[in-house]
Amino acid sequence: MDQFTLNLIVVGATFALYFGIAIWARAGSTAEFYAAGGGVHPIANGMATGADWMSAASFISMAGIIAFGGYDTSAYLMGWTGGYVLLAMLLAPYLRKFGKFTVPEFIGDRFYSGTARVVGVICLLIISITYVIGQMSGVGVAFSRFLEVSNDTGLYIGAAVVFAYAVLGGMKGITYTQVAQYVVLIIAYTIPAIFISLNLTGNPIPALGLFSEAKATGTPLLTTLNGLLADLGFKSYTAQSDNTLNLFLFTMSLMIGTAGLPHVIVRFFTVPKVADARSSAGWALVFIALLYLTAPAVAAMARVNLINTFFPNGTMNAPLAQADTPQWVDNWVKTGLLKVSDLNGDGMIEYYNDGASAKAAALAEAKKGGDQAAIDAAQKAYDDAVAAGTAKLVEKNPQAATWKGNELTVNNDIMVLANPEIAQLPSWVIALVAAGGLAAALSTAAGLLMAISSAVSHDLIKGQINPNISEKSELLAARISMAVAIGVATWLGLNPPGFAAQTVALAFGVAAATIFPALMMGIFTKRINSAGAIAGMLAGLITTVVYIFLHKGWFFVASTASYSDAAPMLFGIKSTAFGTVGAIINFVVAYGVTSVTKPTPDSVQELVESIRIPKGAGAATGH
Repeated sequence: MDQFTLNLIVVGATFALYFGIAIWARAGSTAEFYAAGGGVHPIANGMATGADWMSAASFISMAGIIAFGGYDTSAYLMGWTGGYVLLAMLLAPYLRKFGKFTVPEFIGDRFYSGTARVVGVICLLIISITYVIGQMSGVGVAFSRFLEVSNDTGLYIGAAVVFAYAVLGGMKGITYTQVAQYVVLIIAYTIPAIFISLNLTGNPIPALGLFSEAKATGTPLLTTLNGLLADLGFKSYTAQSDNTLNLFLFTMSLMIGTAGLPHVIVRFFTVPKVADARSSAGWALVFIALLYLTAPAVAAMARVNLINTFFPNGTMNAPLAQADTPQWVDNWVKTGLLKVSDLNGDGMIEYYNDGASAKAAALAEAKKGGDQAAIDAAQKAYDDAVAAGTAKLVEKNPQAATWKGNELTVNNDIMVLANPEIAQLPSWVIALVAAGGLAAALSTAAGLLMAISSAVSHDLIKGQINPNISEKSELLAARISMAVAIGVATWLGLNPPGFAAQTVALAFGVAAATIFPALMMGIFTKRINSAGAIAGMLAGLITTVVYIFLHKGWFFVASTASYSDAAPMLFGIKSTAFGTVGAIINFVVAYGVTSVTKPTPDSVQELVESIRIPKGAGAATGH
């Protein structure tokens, strides 16, 4: 059976499973639509939370980011898992005790203000919409490669699948679909990793294989990788190159951003009791750890296999001839996510760090402008950088004397999906990875769309516009708003404002700077009043968004950027790490405004006291 047919069968079978669950778990009330009726078992909820969290960014992108970023990108692992510890300890049980459906509803009631609730909705929509763009884009990437359709067609298919099980089933359908998706994605992620670890180190446990000896060299795998990278002019895989302040702030931003993501928080409203909220957070961490302990091994081993593919006789010998490239290279070249260009015309593929990537980008921009003097200057800067990089390599590798620049460009996002092909694993493993990547993207997209739907129908329409709306009408409004959100997300996925990493950075930054501080102050202090909370959220929102746009370009139009992450505006703090600073600004402004405005009413202070004792909470009502 050919690979395409096998992909169709495996992906089709998983989609049939998702549709079947959606029909079986169809929501019949607002309680089931928003919070699955509050009757989900903690283990099932933990598994669904794991699927909700492990998005296309975790499944498809994270190992790729680590594979090319090394030590500095370990912040993704620490931040994204550490955030769940904050959730379990500081937020989940208290929010469950409050007993409402949504994060903006908690903010509105705790800070006794419709305006606070609306600001919470605005923050939630910005976070969720920007986050979902990356998921829909991930769906397009996976479909375009494995089902051999265009990226646009892949997006349309993915949108139709999400529409079927999310709009019909609501949170109840999404929850049980996500349980199935977790099983699919974790099997799809770990099985190739086990095969590859056995091939490279002989150890069947990837996390241990990462620290084992490579069979080919007899030295530790990471030492082997560092040697390969050094031979090709790349930075050391295990050395820190980012400044410590930025690395710390970035890790913190990911942690508190995780704890403030509304589509994850809402999962803890779906369990019967407060104790179950804490328990399901613990189970979620277990299920997430299965992937996150494997990801570093997948990253390092993928980089080793990639280098060995293009230098089959070792980095001190001639690289792979273009005529001898394996089929997977041709497959990914068709997607545009992998590019091969024979710059020196020798028929070989020279893969190395020519030190000129930034200069190449500047040259491309100069050519767009059409100013010949600027083009000539940019061309000279590029040629000088290439020559400098080659000169260093010639000392180690005589082959480099004829190299005219790096001839292989690899998109980070393809590493996990291409890994089984690079390692020459069986066809069924490749098909399984395709299904896993789609499951990861679709599960998170559904959770984000659920958060958007509940914010519009429950917090805006019922909470602010028409409090007397019937349950049937509210349910209809929820489904319509979700359908509209799917349409918007699909359109944005077709025309994304930037790379997935850029949009995810904005989503985490806004969550860290707005939702997390509001929840922390709402639960752990009686002092903060409505004016302080509103001012704090707005301050965190505005400063974080502006800082990101100054570095990434306004609305991600790169030419409008005033700074770059290579030369940040403030103390070396990159835009991806600014969420922590935004959170500090939120706290400071909230306390400052509170100190000069009316104190919190006694009734609200009593409410805060009751939230702090996580006992005796009933089912989520929201009415």
